[in-house]
Amino acid sequence: MSLKGIKVGFCLTASYCCMEQVMPQVRHLVDEGAEVFPIISTAVDTIDTKYGTSWKWKKMLLDITGRKAFSTMVEVECVGPQKLFDIIVVAPCTGNTLAKIANGITDSPVLMSVKSHLRNQRPVVLAISSNDGLGMNAKNIGLLLNAKNIYMVPFGQDNPVEKPNSLVARWELIADTIIEALKGKQYQPVLVSYQPS
Repeated sequence: MSLKGIKVGFCLTASYCCMEQVMPQVRHLVDEGAEVFPIISTAVDTIDTKYGTSWKWKKMLLDITGRKAFSTMVEVECVGPQKLFDIIVVAPCTGNTLAKIANGITDSPVLMSVKSHLRNQRPVVLAISSNDGLGMNAKNIGLLLNAKNIYMVPFGQDNPVEKPNSLVARWELIADTIIEALKGKQYQPVLVSYQPS
């Protein structure tokens, strides 16, 4: 697999518990030759949690990609007009972000990037992490699975006994999903048995 020369807008939203698992995937894309441009939501940019400070995540992204993360609406307004990326990835993609994408809401740097990129009919890959993926957000997943230029990283139930509505992407399949999305295809199967890598 090679992503040499592919420009990837990599968006991170505030599923903080998954950030440690997503960061190696960002590095994997860089190792495969992709030019990765990090984009972070306002929550990732400003909120410290038990999983790490905002500074930690921004520093990690800078170290991996060699680029400072886009973190404001002004910085990402040029994504569509300048056709900055070949593909955008949102990982982790929270249920909140998922719902807003499905309903055309654009109120954060990540959402503005996605909207601006889609206007050029270029692919967007979503790697979900949602405690209500099989609850209130199930309808939004259905809408997005049928939306043009939207592709999903395969996902499954991460804890069906204690959190029966929760869905999480298989992070290690991000690169494979990108490869297929660039061909206009959905990586299959979409529904998988969730086993963290």
